[in-house]
Amino acid sequence: MTRPVASFVVPARDEAAYLPETLDSIRAQRSDRPYELLVVDGDSDDATAEVARQYDAAVVEQSGTGIGDARHRGAERSRGEWLAFVDADTAVRPDYLDSMLDFARSEGLAAASSRCRMRGPARARVMEATINHVFPRLARPVLPGFNCVVARDAYFRVGGFPDVPNEDTAFSRRLAREEPTGYHPEALVETSARRIARSGLTGTLYHYLRLDWRRIRAEY
Repeated sequence: MTRPVASFVVPARDEAAYLPETLDSIRAQRSDRPYELLVVDGDSDDATAEVARQYDAAVVEQSGTGIGDARHRGAERSRGEWLAFVDADTAVRPDYLDSMLDFARSEGLAAASSRCRMRGPARARVMEATINHVFPRLARPVLPGFNCVVARDAYFRVGGFPDVPNEDTAFSRRLAREEPTGYHPEALVETSARRIARSGLTGTLYHYLRLDWRRIRAEY
């Protein structure tokens, strides 16, 4: 069996409503590079696993732990030289895989994210602007877990996504201490702003600040 160049890892818990658009976008990749698709089902009560199988995705079972663990379980089951982490409410463009891998390789990066567009209320533009214009300029750029590609060797060398709050910040900072990372200025994904729609901008910021405080206390 030919080894895939890339493995898409999609963590999902009770995401049957959002998952089809995400998996449609992954299956619509216009690429000659072979890739595989894994959905990590977090003990869903809905039809998440059934939806994943309709798209011929490998379903990885997960129970009782956080999204960092879900991402890592998918990575452990994957075979690709590159790992593409995409959330269950995020849609990628048909050129995503080729564009991200070509960029990472041309820039000599071990991992990369890209611009995003948040679909939802207008107040989500603040979060969108933070991801698009602040995260890339950090000394150790934060690579959002909903949209990043990572070289397999580099991923496992630093231990992968930890099972802690704000797992993507923890992973990004650890990786960037060892390897070059960055943002593709031209690639674009679309992701849901449903948390902001549900909790408001202030509530969402408070939620992530609490998570980050817990990450720091966990010494990540």
